[in-house]
Amino acid sequence: MGKIFITKTSAICCLGQDIGKIFKNALDGVLREHKITADLPQISDPDYNLRCNQILLHCVNSMRPEIDNLIKKYGKDRIGIVIGTTNSGIQEFEETGKLKYVQFGNPAEFLAKYFGFTNFYASVSTACTSGVKVFSTAMKLLNSGICDAVIAGGTEPMADLPIYGFGALEVLSDKLTNPMSKNRKGMNIGEGGALFLLEKEASCDGLEILGLGETSDAYHAATPDPDGEQAARAIEIALKQGGLKPEDIDYINMHGTGTVSNDIMEANAISKVFGNKVYASSTKPLTGHCLGAAASVEIAMCCRMLSDNPEHKLLPHIYDGVYDETLPEIKLAGKNSRSDKLNICMSNSFGFGGTNAVIIIGKKK
Repeated sequence: MGKIFITKTSAICCLGQDIGKIFKNALDGVLREHKITADLPQISDPDYNLRCNQILLHCVNSMRPEIDNLIKKYGKDRIGIVIGTTNSGIQEFEETGKLKYVQFGNPAEFLAKYFGFTNFYASVSTACTSGVKVFSTAMKLLNSGICDAVIAGGTEPMADLPIYGFGALEVLSDKLTNPMSKNRKGMNIGEGGALFLLEKEASCDGLEILGLGETSDAYHAATPDPDGEQAARAIEIALKQGGLKPEDIDYINMHGTGTVSNDIMEANAISKVFGNKVYASSTKPLTGHCLGAAASVEIAMCCRMLSDNPEHKLLPHIYDGVYDETLPEIKLAGKNSRSDKLNICMSNSFGFGGTNAVIIIGKKK
């Protein structure tokens, strides 16, 4: 695998309109309604004027100079697009019945047409791992020589259908999600988006994608294997791909939904590989669970934590402090936790259908 670099990151969620504000509010433990309150840009083409695409366009506008530079550097025929989502324009579809709105490919198609790109574009929808799986696809495009650069990321708007669906599964909490607590009751839905510019050139500045692991439980359609065997294997695959040992990881961003079944599985998976020696936290109490964009938003926060954080502050784990003692012990980061070194982060994502995806990013050597 050739070296792939993240050369620019942008994001938006309930914590802020840019990654710097999001990171600061996350460190401060700011708790808000898990919905974007900022005014989002409108899109002139009615086929694409969807909230999911407005979120993407906001992220694009935050990195427009860097995208323009990519176009000058490589040309519009050498840049790919891979976007993760689980609902695309489902809310607008329910209101209008227009099939174009509910197509998973709509967000990627929007960006391709917006820029006039003529290379590969696609959306990825693998439940809550979508925001990691986009990196897997992007890396294949870059390593195969199909693309010289890829715009990858995730977008997820609030919508009634997924909220009703998760409500029917009885995994929503009417209070703040409480991951790893004995008192956890479920998750909160959020919305957000993040974009990343990916390049292969060794001369690029930025963070390096060190490893990516993907497995499947084949256990249950909507419940993870409580033993966490395949989740742990995904972690091990990512470590092996990066030539890393468990002790090389400085921080773990957990999937951490606060549901009973996820936290059992994830605690077991982390414990199998790391014991309780590596700081970890779930940021979903701060952002909500952004579904197809969850991993992208969380990876964006990890990028910000690695790239501009001289005090080595860690993203905090916000919960009631009553750890579920039936779970293996995890070293949870508090509001004031710092790492002696902060060079490499790992981010976990696990989703329906037993899909497991783990990405490791680090400072360029």
